[in-house]
Amino acid sequence: MSETAGRKTFRICLQAMIDHIQNGIEDGTYAKDSYLPSESAFAKQFQLSNNTVRKGLEQLVNEGWIVKVDKVGSRVTGTTYHKQTTLSVIGYPMNKRDLDFTHLIESFQTLYPSIRVAWNDQIAPDTFMPGKYVDHISESMEKGTVDVFLLQHVHFREFLERGHTSLLEPISPNKDVYSFLNDAFTIECRRTYAQPIIFSPVMLGYNRDHFRQANIAEPDSGWTWDDLIRAAIQLTISNERNGFYFYQTGENRWPLLTVQSGMPFAAKGTDEGERDYRGTRLMDGIRLYGEIIRNGSFFPHYMSETPHDTSRLFLEGKISMTLITYTSLNDLKHSDIDYDISAIPFMYTPITLITMMGMIVNKNSRNKEAAQLFADYIASRETQETIRRRTLSLPAMKQVAEMPIKDHFNRPLHYSLFRKIIPSYRTHSL
Repeated sequence: MSETAGRKTFRICLQAMIDHIQNGIEDGTYAKDSYLPSESAFAKQFQLSNNTVRKGLEQLVNEGWIVKVDKVGSRVTGTTYHKQTTLSVIGYPMNKRDLDFTHLIESFQTLYPSIRVAWNDQIAPDTFMPGKYVDHISESMEKGTVDVFLLQHVHFREFLERGHTSLLEPISPNKDVYSFLNDAFTIECRRTYAQPIIFSPVMLGYNRDHFRQANIAEPDSGWTWDDLIRAAIQLTISNERNGFYFYQTGENRWPLLTVQSGMPFAAKGTDEGERDYRGTRLMDGIRLYGEIIRNGSFFPHYMSETPHDTSRLFLEGKISMTLITYTSLNDLKHSDIDYDISAIPFMYTPITLITMMGMIVNKNSRNKEAAQLFADYIASRETQETIRRRTLSLPAMKQVAEMPIKDHFNRPLHYSLFRKIIPSYRTHSL
């Protein structure tokens, strides 16, 4: 046989092996997560050397059909997506902390080597001012420069109010997610537009050592704001610590007392016209908020630039109580501070704000198939469990959020309290 004929036969045999494996994956002969036969078995079947078989398998890895597992073999990914693609994903700076997002991206790219995820969380701080983040995202979506993005529910509502629904790709709701999370991202003829990823109620975080030192009983679900104020005054030690403080400009902090009033602001242009709020519960909430943040006997005059600043003050023992979320607990997970969480104090009835984050696919994405793969992966049971194990955030999937877990993180004693106070959850729109 001539050298040219030999090379031709070699290429035919190699391509036959590759076609055989691809067809086997597509028709289910090689099921997802199963392992292919050994390299030597393919070498014998297709009359190839082990080195040539290895090169063929490397091609299948690069195209996303299989993943090489050291000392085990070639695992089938189960995907039919093999086009080399770069996905543009936009998120919040906190995603790295709250989702361990860098790890999730790396895991996804191991599973789908043909898809590169370009994650942009380096967004100018003023972009997060009211309206600006939504404008930034919608402009990027219209230009086709973003395929997938993470969105807080408060920004999702802005999307609706600004008429950008046409940019969002509808999805089928995940039945394993808490129903109130699916409902929050469902509008217009019961269409759902985001895969819920994580959520958190706003809670009261407190330093247990400080309470013991002041000989004060720890907070419970029956606390009112008057109870908090009395405790905060007793916990304060001049030039050492303050009894209560929170990140005032956080959109899930300052509206809390207005939401607790149970009374929404009248929108401009409604039949109610210029509404008089004097003597209403809403005005009571606004007034109480002002009384708390202006009370220098326990509330310091700090101006935190980010929630991280408040976490740092809490870690340093400079504040005894703060408004906290499960995501911000991630600032404490490697600490040795003795702390716990309790339900938020209330005015009339127990109410707290809930934060929710979903993942949305750009309807106009040029890489929609890959974008949907990524969104489905982040919302999958496997990834939800990864979030549960590697962070203190609450996954959106009910069974995962509530499953028992052992780790070395500094979890609060009442970590599971979120389950008991679900009826108190409210969004900014009440």
